[in-house]
Amino acid sequence: MAPSGLHYFPVTLPFLLLLLALLGLVVGMAAMRLLRYASVSMGISLPSLVTILALSLLGSYVNIPIAYLPERETTTLAQISFFGVTYAVPVVHEWSATVLAINLGGALIPIAVSLYLMAKNRLWGLSMLGIAIVAVICHWLARPVPGLGIAEPVLVPAAATAFVALLLSRRQAAPLAYVCGSLGTLIGADLLNLDKIQGLGAPVASIGGAGTFDGIFVTGLLAVLYAGLARYAR
Repeated sequence: MAPSGLHYFPVTLPFLLLLLALLGLVVGMAAMRLLRYASVSMGISLPSLVTILALSLLGSYVNIPIAYLPERETTTLAQISFFGVTYAVPVVHEWSATVLAINLGGALIPIAVSLYLMAKNRLWGLSMLGIAIVAVICHWLARPVPGLGIAEPVLVPAAATAFVALLLSRRQAAPLAYVCGSLGTLIGADLLNLDKIQGLGAPVASIGGAGTFDGIFVTGLLAVLYAGLARYAR
C-alpha cells in the first residue's frame, strides 16, 4: 500500500504557477506560425504537442513506487531551496523507509515521447551521442541535497541541451533537444546518482520528480521554442 504522502507537486505554488505561465505562453503562441513550425519540425501535430506539455506538468503530481529502500532517519522539512527554486517534499516522521518512485510527468511521459521522436525522425545515433553528452553535464552539475534527493540548477542543462542539439544537427535540433534534454537529465542527474539517495533522508526519492522535473519541463519548452525559431529564421 502506497504511503499517503507519495503524490505531490514537486515544486511549491509560486514555481508551479511560473511553469503554468510558461505553458500558457506556449499555448498563446498556438495561432502563430512560430509554434506551428516547431510542431512540424518535431514531427508532432500542434494539438498533440500542447497536450504532451500539459500532461507532463499535471503528471508531475503522480509518483509511482518501484522500490522501498531500508529504513533510515528522514528529515521533516516541508520545503527545500536549491539554486533559488523552492521544492516541495512531504513531511514524514523520523526513521521511515525511503520510497524509490518514478514520476509520471517528469520521467514516463518524456521517455515515451523521446522514443517516439527517435523512431519518427530516425535519430538513434545522434540521440545516443547527445544523450551521453548531456548526461555527463547533468551528472557533473547534480548535487545530493539532504531531505530532497538529487537536484540540479534549472537553466544550465536546458542551455547545454540547446547547444548540443544545434551542434549535432541544425535541421533536427528540435527533436534532439527534447530527447537529449529529457533522457540525458534522467540518466545523468537521477539514475547515475541512485547510490547516493539512501543516505539523504528523503522520504520519497522520485526519478524525474523533485529536483529534476523543472529542468526536464523547461527543456521540453526550450525544444518547442527553439524549433520554431530555427525554422522561422531560415
